[in-house]
Amino acid sequence: MREGNLAPFGAGGGVVEIDETFIGHDKNIKPKGEKRGRGFHHKNKILSLVDRTTGQARSFVVDDLKRETLEPIIRANLAREAKLMTDEASVYKIIGRDFAGHDMVRHLAREYVSKLDRSLHTNTIEGFFGVFKRGMKGVYQHRAHNHLHRYAAEFDFRYNNRKALGVEDHQRAENILKGVVGKRLTYETTTV
Repeated sequence: MREGNLAPFGAGGGVVEIDETFIGHDKNIKPKGEKRGRGFHHKNKILSLVDRTTGQARSFVVDDLKRETLEPIIRANLAREAKLMTDEASVYKIIGRDFAGHDMVRHLAREYVSKLDRSLHTNTIEGFFGVFKRGMKGVYQHRAHNHLHRYAAEFDFRYNNRKALGVEDHQRAENILKGVVGKRLTYETTTV
């Protein structure tokens, strides 16, 4: 369900929300049986971008949240004239300097929407993550890290082809079928 359209988000000065989320247990970091501990280091990490203007989402499974990892992804998927909207994570402060604008909300200070400008928020991407996590926990309880990008692509597709964007059920089904033309998935290609 990965879409081939890789046009940069934020073209024409649009706002793009960027955030990361954590899901599941990455067995590559801590094998089964080891104490998991607190924090997010042992979890799978997903970076997502949501273009407020087009209503489109794009997600990436990443190994870590270092600038060296996130910056190439953000630069490749955002237009220079984009306005970034993030939380206060330091990695975004550095990356945001190269774009037309960068605003942030301070979640640590319990700020989720700016009191001065109500358009400064990351609620759109938080809503996307809510749907993603409910789907992952409710439908796909067991998933391997090496297939996580496929699940992320499915939820990107669902978000990008939702009724709020004018896509009806029959059109969504047609879009899915167009995506499988010329592709073949056999049992052998799915083994770990």
